[in-house]
Amino acid sequence: MTDEATPGDLPIDWRLTTWEGARREQLRRWSQLPLERIVAALEEMAELQRIWGSTSDSRPAKP
Repeated sequence: MTDEATPGDLPIDWRLTTWEGARREQLRRWSQLPLERIVAALEEMAELQRIWGSTSDSRPAKP
């Protein structure tokens, strides 16, 4: 048997299970990233939006 903790062994932070808690955790994690990683992530998200956004315009409208 290993000494590693399984997900069931870890305590649950119930504050993160709400929309507000998840948003706070997301902002906390973003604030810890170096500026270069933040800029790269934003550029990647903009590129994905450009790619996915262009495909949604080509779909036929539902009747």
